[in-house]
Amino acid sequence: MSIESGPCAWKAEDVHRDGSWIQRLTHDEVDGFRTALAHAHKVNKPLLEMEQADFPLSDVSRLALERAIGTTQGRWGMCLMRGFPTDEWTAADMRLAYWGMGLYMGVARTQNRASEVINDVRDAGGSYKVKGGRGYNTNAGLDFHQDSCDVVALLCRRTAKSGGTSKVMSSIALRDRVGELRPDLLPVLQDSNWFHSFQNAQDPSQPPFYRCPIFGDDDRFFCARTNRKNTVAAQRDFPEVPRLTTQQEEALDLLDEIMPSDEFCYAMELERGDMQLLNSFVTLHSRTSFEDHADPDQKRHLMRLWLSIPASQPLPPQWAEYWGDVRAGAVRGGYRGISITTDFLAYEKRQAGVMRMVLAPWKPIVDQEEMNRILGAQSITV
Repeated sequence: MSIESGPCAWKAEDVHRDGSWIQRLTHDEVDGFRTALAHAHKVNKPLLEMEQADFPLSDVSRLALERAIGTTQGRWGMCLMRGFPTDEWTAADMRLAYWGMGLYMGVARTQNRASEVINDVRDAGGSYKVKGGRGYNTNAGLDFHQDSCDVVALLCRRTAKSGGTSKVMSSIALRDRVGELRPDLLPVLQDSNWFHSFQNAQDPSQPPFYRCPIFGDDDRFFCARTNRKNTVAAQRDFPEVPRLTTQQEEALDLLDEIMPSDEFCYAMELERGDMQLLNSFVTLHSRTSFEDHADPDQKRHLMRLWLSIPASQPLPPQWAEYWGDVRAGAVRGGYRGISITTDFLAYEKRQAGVMRMVLAPWKPIVDQEEMNRILGAQSITV
């Protein structure tokens, strides 16, 4: 990936002017998804046992997915696909079709404590800013953040009565703006001494929190990772975690000032049949709170896939503690949770081979014992 062909900084007005990140499905492309779904129903395999042959896409439909993934690695770091026939699909239909599409895009990652590979994004009565809280099962407005995968994909089945607006911004533009306003804070944001809560979704061998810089320090392969809710949670829930410094607090406050501004934040309404795909390293996203319909069959409902993709960029060595493998094109990311199965491991190995991706056996880079030593050494130096 060259600097010229890779992701670039953008502002909201740039996205308004240029719709090249939007891809409208043609009639033939849509028919390809319909035909593949009908075949998958006949095969009737569990999701983790499915292969591409069980969801046989036409060339035009397969290429549409490949273009979308490619778009997330280019100028904008995002793609919006429009026109999936979700009005024709039950929730079970959509889950099967969505999983089938994922078989052509990358290797799915587990997303929560239950080690699920597809999450339903809808209000299930969850709480957001509490210990173990996640945003996808609430109706809350969300802090700007990125998901724990190379590309996060959201497929919209139903919209809310009001609200639920998706907001996206360029984290490269965010870094540039911080450099203009407070260049002294860039080294702070690139430092490794940031602790974030796993929100109870870690593997049992891992500590309940991890270290990761907010900004990467490689201009050619820039990456960002922030979610203030999880940084605050690490401070609140784990007294052994070092306290944020004054400069760290100032840096987070500055990010919170820039990210939602009209200059940097682009708002989009996801409609039925839309699939939003975001490059997690060069975009940040949030959502406004929403009011749902009273009828359960009309309530807001999206489905989420977390994907490792073959064209992913390399990551800085300091990011290995969370991501596991920082090599370009490696299978990485996700929340391990406590329910990884042999079926998932078999899927992961098989799908990595299909996508020609590197897959290293998973093990924690930092386990609980090692984290205790790290924190003990820090307390001695302080």
